[in-house]
Amino acid sequence: MAVDFRLSILLLALAVSMDNFSTGFTYGLRKMKIPLKSLLIIAVCSGASLFLSVLFGKSLLHWIRPETANRIGGVILILIGGWVMIQFFRSNDEKEEEPGEKVVLNFEIRFLGVVIHILKKPMSADFDRSGAITGIEAVMLGIALSLDAFGAGIGAGIMGYSPFLLSFLVAGMSFLLVSSGIRLGMLFSRLQWIRKISFIPGVLLILIGICKF
Repeated sequence: MAVDFRLSILLLALAVSMDNFSTGFTYGLRKMKIPLKSLLIIAVCSGASLFLSVLFGKSLLHWIRPETANRIGGVILILIGGWVMIQFFRSNDEKEEEPGEKVVLNFEIRFLGVVIHILKKPMSADFDRSGAITGIEAVMLGIALSLDAFGAGIGAGIMGYSPFLLSFLVAGMSFLLVSSGIRLGMLFSRLQWIRKISFIPGVLLILIGICKF
């Protein structure tokens, strides 16, 4: 049982962090850089988002029986995994105006006249077109990447996962996967295989969810 739990939490942390690798890989393909400080910011954003979402999920356990909570958490992971799969196949059918660019969050605060765009892909997140992600750009990118994991964190919390352990693992994996993705992207700047396997996180989430029934 302990082995199964450790394996499932590692797979969950990997599933919600793999998008960081594809993002880093895309940066590498475009010869863009992310300094160490920016990598740490992205990792902290990912870990903090998971921590908060898992805590929220665990708070729901006060009103839900453990058996029911486990199944609800599994359903949430399956739904999120299915959404990832749908987005993968949809992106293959639709042409983007600029390769590698996608807006993942758009808040418009009308009374302040402020429009905040949190962007996920490199050419958009590099606001000043400097070829490097620094300062506020790293914060925006970190928040954008962490949004993908927020829903999964709620499901993990409902299933009883530790917010400390999971957020620590996700923060560490985010750091490693973004940095390794950049290096591989620079090495294989002509290789586009990563886009063909971006459905893997969805498959992992679905499998973890099914195992909870």
